[in-house]
Amino acid sequence: MIPARFANLLFGFLVSGLMSFIVSGISTVRAVGFAENFAGTWAGGWISSWAVAFPVILFVAPMARRLVTRLTTSD
Repeated sequence: MIPARFANLLFGFLVSGLMSFIVSGISTVRAVGFAENFAGTWAGGWISSWAVAFPVILFVAPMARRLVTRLTTSD
């Protein structure tokens, strides 16, 4: 198992991977449709977008958490 101290890093890795996978898939369908080379085009787009999304989410997630804390109240 992965030590708990890496939880934020693992969270960012998984969320950025899943979100970039979904968004690149939608973008690829819109751009080329379900063409013969769809899977390869999607995979190339996904890897490129994940390379950007992962470091971005590590930077943005703490700011988003602070903003959520300010915008919500405890019940």
